[in-house]
Amino acid sequence: MNKNENARVRALYILEEWRRQGISLDLLVEREMQPPFADRRDNQLCRALVFGVVRWLGYVDAVLARYSKHPLAKMKPLTHQALRLGLFQLLFMDRVPASAAINESIKILKGKGQPRWLTGFVNGLLRKVSREIATLPKPGTEGAPGFAPHELLSHPQWLYDRWRERYGVSRTAALCAANNREAALSLRLFGHSPAEFISKLAELDLVAEQSRFAPQAVILPGYKGAVADLPGYGEGHFQVQDEAAQLAAGLLGDRLAGGRYLDACAGLGGKAGQLATVLAEDASLLAVEPDQRRHELLGINLARLGLAGKVATFRGRLEDIAVEQGSGFKGILVDAPCSGLGAIRRHPDIRWNRKPDDLERYQGLQLALLAEAAGLLDPSGVLVYLTCSTEPEENEQVIEKFLADHPDFKVEDCRAYLPEPAAELVDERGFFHPLPDQGLDGFFGARLVKG
Repeated sequence: MNKNENARVRALYILEEWRRQGISLDLLVEREMQPPFADRRDNQLCRALVFGVVRWLGYVDAVLARYSKHPLAKMKPLTHQALRLGLFQLLFMDRVPASAAINESIKILKGKGQPRWLTGFVNGLLRKVSREIATLPKPGTEGAPGFAPHELLSHPQWLYDRWRERYGVSRTAALCAANNREAALSLRLFGHSPAEFISKLAELDLVAEQSRFAPQAVILPGYKGAVADLPGYGEGHFQVQDEAAQLAAGLLGDRLAGGRYLDACAGLGGKAGQLATVLAEDASLLAVEPDQRRHELLGINLARLGLAGKVATFRGRLEDIAVEQGSGFKGILVDAPCSGLGAIRRHPDIRWNRKPDDLERYQGLQLALLAEAAGLLDPSGVLVYLTCSTEPEENEQVIEKFLADHPDFKVEDCRAYLPEPAAELVDERGFFHPLPDQGLDGFFGARLVKG
């Protein structure tokens, strides 16, 4: 992509690539916005357009379907994305004049060589919606004539329906509403108290608050800048990590002593870094990540935090560990690959990228990882299973099937291993299970021991 293209042109290109490739929007934005705009405001506008359109895609398409004489399914992809982009600006961006939203959409299509009849169609549709915006139901409401609840709440129908069956209409609406609010930046501090760090931020006129649940978490509501621009980033004073993930890592224990510990699915090292801070002198921690790029970033992140010397990393599969390292780990953390449906507020594209049959596919992988980890565990060890999913197939059902195959294990109540305020995030079976309407990412955690 030409780095001199304006924010709307870039946004349209990214949306079209997302539709075509079906990959993570975060990865796509990171790739396609390099090099970034010279003007940071253009950079921010492009991101706001891309993530805003994807967040409210269900509602935007529902409005389009009611105003377009041409079925969306038969519409040219470029036209469809341009309409989404223009309509999102009309409906959600109060600071963008309607004339600018419409005219810029037409200008983009003309620049792409689209015929006059097509630009006329787009122009007429957007202008008609602009004149009648006041008559449209508000996005995020629970019901309005002519609109299905899942459209107004901008979630796929299959996901809305399964939540409605499980939680009821009111709770489902609250979950969807939480997912449609952009999550605040959440940091996990290293070596500094929240009060001290919040005071530093206040000197820079940055608003921050301490987490109610996680003792080392600081929340920055409304912060839109680069994480690397925050004080202490280069010195490793913090890492980006949601409160739920911070609490989940703590389920392994607040002090890791007397043996070897394993982060079986380390990713970029968020939980490995946290575990390293409670690692005793007589203990060691091994972080496993098979993907080359993620393994490299794992090393970089641990080095920035000053923890590279405390955590050994291994690029490979979990099944290779027995050969390379042997068994007998005192504690194993399995933060399993999952649908990610608990993190929609941070990654709005997940709701549209996932399908119902993905859940069973992930379950097979999760059970295999958990069984592999169980074989590496010391007889007196602790096995912690985590996902950032809201769905039973990846959570409770995995534990039920694991226990059926491993009757020597039992579930321990997570309340005993969490800060007191976080006890409300544990369900009646002892599983750590916060949901987005509680202000955290949707998560699941189970603590398993032999007994």
